[in-house]
Amino acid sequence: MLKFKSSFSKIYTIIIILLLLLNFNNVWANNFISRGYYVIDLSQKLEWMTCTVGMVWDKDKCVGNPIKVKLNQIDSVIRQANEQLEGSWRLPNRIELERIVCKECQKVKINSKIFPNTPPESFWTNEKNPWQSQFMWTVNFFTGHTFGRFPGFIPNYVRLVRDR
Repeated sequence: MLKFKSSFSKIYTIIIILLLLLNFNNVWANNFISRGYYVIDLSQKLEWMTCTVGMVWDKDKCVGNPIKVKLNQIDSVIRQANEQLEGSWRLPNRIELERIVCKECQKVKINSKIFPNTPPESFWTNEKNPWQSQFMWTVNFFTGHTFGRFPGFIPNYVRLVRDR
């Protein structure tokens, strides 16, 4: 009887390990819950717009053309998002945007299942570079790096966020 319990225990342990390996994605992906046009970010207590500004959510993908905007156009973009989608949408800060970078992702450094059709280029944050105040911080989803060298007159992409 003791031998039976011991072998059962080993088999049970192996099954548990296999289930853990086969059924769990990495923790990063499990921090997001898709809600159509927005994504809940559990780790940061935020809601991200699923699509880049200029695109629209259509069933299970972002369609249309993303648009680049200059910094002086951002208030208008945010106002329009707040009217059409309700809520208090805003530009993310540098750390918030950096935390959705996916270093392991190949073509675009963001999880394309969660944020489909994201352009592999720079996105605005709401932060000025403290060492050169005429420049803003951006996060580049081609490289996954952050840059503090964009003046406001150069257009970049936008992904809006709101607090949860």
